[in-house]
Formats: sequence, structure tokens, C-alpha cells
Amino acid sequence: MDRVLLRRRGDAVAVHEADGAVAEVPADGLAALVRERERAGVRWVWDDTTRWYPALLAAGVRVARCADLRLCAAVLRGSPHAGPGPAADPGWAALEPVTADDPALFHLADPADALDPVAEDRRQQAVLAASPQRARLGLLLAAESSGALAAAEMTHAGLPWRADAHDALLTGLLGPRPPAGLRPAVLEALAGEVRATLGAPELNPDSPAALLQALQVAGLPVEDTRSWTLERVEHPVVAPLLEYKRLARLLAANGWSWLDAWVRGGRFRPVYLPGGVVTGRWASSGGGALSVPVQVRPAAVADDGWVLVVADVAQLEPRVLAGMSADTALAAAARSRDLYAGMVDAGVVATRAEAKVGVLGALYGGTRGESGRMVPRLARRYPRAIGLVEEAARAGERGAVVSTLLGRGSPPPGAAWAERDADLGEAPEPRGRDSDRARRAWGRFTRNFVVQGTSAEWALCWLADLRNRLWQLGEGRLEERPHLAFFLHDEVVVHAPADLADDVVAEVRAAAATAGRLLFGEFPLDFPLDVAVVRSWADAG
Repeated sequence: MDRVLLRRRGDAVAVHEADGAVAEVPADGLAALVRERERAGVRWVWDDTTRWYPALLAAGVRVARCADLRLCAAVLRGSPHAGPGPAADPGWAALEPVTADDPALFHLADPADALDPVAEDRRQQAVLAASPQRARLGLLLAAESSGALAAAEMTHAGLPWRADAHDALLTGLLGPRPPAGLRPAVLEALAGEVRATLGAPELNPDSPAALLQALQVAGLPVEDTRSWTLERVEHPVVAPLLEYKRLARLLAANGWSWLDAWVRGGRFRPVYLPGGVVTGRWASSGGGALSVPVQVRPAAVADDGWVLVVADVAQLEPRVLAGMSADTALAAAARSRDLYAGMVDAGVVATRAEAKVGVLGALYGGTRGESGRMVPRLARRYPRAIGLVEEAARAGERGAVVSTLLGRGSPPPGAAWAERDADLGEAPEPRGRDSDRARRAWGRFTRNFVVQGTSAEWALCWLADLRNRLWQLGEGRLEERPHLAFFLHDEVVVHAPADLADDVVAEVRAAAATAGRLLFGEFPLDFPLDVAVVRSWADAG
């Protein structure tokens, strides 16, 4: 497949062909060029998907494959699998994605214009070619770039969202929308109840310092105002205060201001940031896309004649751990739809709760209480799986970099772990209780990094394959076909015509199977999905 690189050149676009030829097209002619070349199959190479793809989508052009140099540079910069090669221009590390809601192709004073994508692409190809894990690392770069395409498409298409339903939900929970600067009626009533119960008529319950002082003056034995702290206290103020905090969080995160800012034209259009977390998980730029609470999900309603296909994979991280470590015993438990129940059926533990606590302890370094009691039992039955995370933890404690299955590297430990001695020019072992604590904490981070990061890679491969499968199910522009509307770590929401729902479900499952094979080959490992076809996201359960 040809690689065609696009580079801004004044008010035009330079098109660099695989054979070295360079042509130039005006900016307003790019969409037609890309549409024509897509018919033959091409991998577009560009500095950053957020700078190119929104304008193409706005013109009705969908891209199948790309190489996102910004994202790939970040992966290669931290990967222990990257081969030797020329040093990267530091400008690539400083380049930020474009997160403004603006599909324009050219942005004034864009720092990307100071970079040389031709040289960077050549450098990246050399580093990849010299990698001892070229196949795995190449898959990661392709998946990361495809994730950038999916992210832009989901922002473009949006998640169907009924503003009137959202407003009705807020009104039912909080009372009518108040004037700017005032609390809704329900919150104001709860605030009054809290003040009266504490005998603090001037208390602002939104001020943690003032609230803590009022609680302590009233004789409550609390050191903070967190909900889980208050839940352990018996006092008449606890119930109204917890309800106030719950509703205040909803108002702040997904209230009327959120509705005004993020829902337009019947769509919730968050801005996703692929690779926004060091493990490779996504982040979002405003809108809280990765934490949409269940209270407002009834507002996510499919268009007339359409449905939402909601799918999430069961217990992704322990299944990925089984595949990474090639632990056949844990993989056998994973062949049950409920991996934890499979562990019980195998006689490893007595209850599902013990299985879950033990697995979470292994993944996150739990050494005390019930999880500390369960992990040694799991280690005897699943030595390869538990050995893998233990090895990652010990490596982190030594200050070493660990990597995911495909090659995303963990960041090096910070100064809290060890400080370089300027005179000796070496990093001595940390000393003292604080250093030991920091070292163990970093070991817990690297223990989870390898599994969480590989889980993110599985999800990226699932997403990459699924977006292409969905494209084949319909005709017309992206938003006229079944398309991805939302993604959250191990869950996808597809907006699809109702008559194609069964086909979409089949493709969602097939893409999950493909992702498993891409990462783990023929190792016998299942990734069962919970799939629901619904009108409203809230009905998916």
C-alpha cells in the first residue's frame, strides 16, 4: 500500500508520493484528491490527525488509514523496543493536538508548520525497521494512528443527545434551572437543612474548609469532608449533606452549563485525546467524555429509525494478563463468560468475591487484608500470570522501564524514587523510609502499567477493526452509515440504522475476536462481550 505524505505549504498542500514525486494542490482541492485516492487504497502520512482530518470529514471524506507522526513519535520516544536512529526534532515532543471546535485545515501560527514531516517520517521508518520487535511495534503505531481517526470521527458524528430529555432530568432532580449564580431549589433546600442541623446559618457547603470547620464545631470526628468519611459518621447532618454533595457534583459536571457547552444539533461532541494517558488510554479535552454518569444517560437517545448498539468486554485486564503471560490455567478460567466464576469452578478460590479481590490485588499490588491473603493462592495456580506482574513490579522498584505487549514504554521514575548525584554522575539507591515508600509505589505503578497498557492496545485494535467493518455496512457519508459514537476504555457505542442492528452486533463481536488474534495469535483466549441493542444508552444496563 502506498504511503502518501501531506504537508502544508503556504495556502496549498504538498503531496509527497512514495516514489519521491511531489505535487501541489490548493487547500480547497485536497478533499477531492483524498476522496479519489481512497478508492485505490493509501496510507496518508501527516503531522497530526487533529490538524487534517476534521476538515476532510466536514467535506464528507472518510480516510481508512493514516500514520499520525505526532502520536507515533510519542510512542517511539518512550518505547524500549524502538531501534537506533537519528535524534528526533524536539518540536515533535512539544507539539499539542488541536482541540478547538474548528474544522479549518490551516491555522495561523501553527507550530506544526515549523516541523519537517518528511524527515520525521523517514526517521520513524528507520527506527521501526531497526526494532527487535518490529512487528509488534508496527502494529502499535498503526493502531494508535487508527485510534486518532476514530476519535475525530466520533467528535464529527457525535453521540445522539436529547437536550430536552437532559433538561427534564435535571429539573426532576434539582428543580427548575435557576438564574446564573444561584443554586437550584433542591440544592438550596438541602443547603438550608445542613446549615440548620449544624447551627451554622452562614455556611457555604461548597467550601470544604468552611464545611469541615462547621462539622468539627458540631462535634463530628472527621478530618476531611469526603463522602466516604461522612458515611462512617452517625449524625442527622450526614444524609442531607451526602445528598447535597451528590447533586452538586451532577450540577457541576453535567448540569445546564455542560448542556449549553457540549450538546449542539442533537449531538454530544466531546474531544477525545488518544494516548492522553501514559498507559495509552484515552483522555478527553472538556465535556467529561470518559465519565458520563448514569443519571444523564437516558438523554442519549438514538435517532428515529436508528438504535444504539452498546458493547463492553467482560473483565478485560485479567484476560489480557492471561494472554500476555501465556498462562493456560488463567486462560481456561477466562473461557467462562465470568472469569471470576471460572476461577471458582476450577477450585482456586471459594467465592467470586475472593476471586475478584485476589485478581485486583495482583493487578494493583494489594498486599494487605483479603487481597494479600488471596494473591499467594492465585500465584500457586497461575504462576505465569502472577509472575509477570511481580516481575514488572520489581523492575519498577529498580527504576527500570517496563513495556506493554506491543512496546509502549513506561515513563522513568521521578525524583521521588532516586536523585542523581551530580558529583558522582550516577543514581544511587534511594535511602530512608520515604524513598522505600516511593520505590514500592512506583513498583505498583509498573505492575499495573503492563496490563492496563496492553488492555488499551487490545481496545485500540478492536476499535480500528470495528470502524472499518462498520463502514462496509452502509452507503453515503460517515454519519449516514453505522458508525462509532462513543468509546470508553473497554466499551463502545455504535449508532446504527435499526434494520442493520444484527449486522452491527456480529461485526462488533468479530472485531473483538480479531483484536485478540492480533495481540495473542492462536493462544486460546476468549473476549466475551455484553452487547445490548437499545434506543437509549440508559437501557443498556
